[in-house]
Amino acid sequence: MTKLAQAGITTVIKADDERWAEGTRAWTVILSGAALGDQGAIRTESSDLPSGLRNVLGRLAARPGNWSWLTEFTSPRRAESR
Repeated sequence: MTKLAQAGITTVIKADDERWAEGTRAWTVILSGAALGDQGAIRTESSDLPSGLRNVLGRLAARPGNWSWLTEFTSPRRAESR
C-alpha cells in the first residue's frame, strides 16, 4: 500500500458486513488517483481480499505507466507462497 500511495494511487479496501452475512462478495477494493490518468478508477468486488487485490493490481499493471514492480504482488508463484 505504501508503494501505491507513493506512486499517486489511493487505495480503499472495504469489508461489507451485510454482504458477508449473505455469503456474497464482501470485499471491495478500489484504486483511484491522478496516476491512473484518463482511464480512471479501478474497482472490484471479491469473496476474499487476496483475490481482490490481485485483480486490481493486475489491471493496474496492464495500464500505461511504470507498473512493472507490481509483478511482485500479482505473480501466481508469489500468491501461492503466502
